[in-house]
Amino acid sequence: MALKDTVDSGAADGEELGGWTLHRLRHSALTHDAEVGTSTPMLLARSRHASVRSLERYARPGVDAVARHIAERDPAARHRS
Repeated sequence: MALKDTVDSGAADGEELGGWTLHRLRHSALTHDAEVGTSTPMLLARSRHASVRSLERYARPGVDAVARHIAERDPAARHRS
């Protein structure tokens, strides 16, 4: 069953979502968007949060994403390649 069909059928308890609740799916989507560099204004718009502070609960990039972000912007690394 597709996620949209599951949601439309009223399955909000996570049972038909393989243990994922709608809240966890939202959290995961926002985190993944933050990890790939989605701007804060766009994350706020997508999440419909009014403040960055409330968005911080959801958009928490993992250690690997932060390391990748730093490596991609390291001026020394650009000169080595």
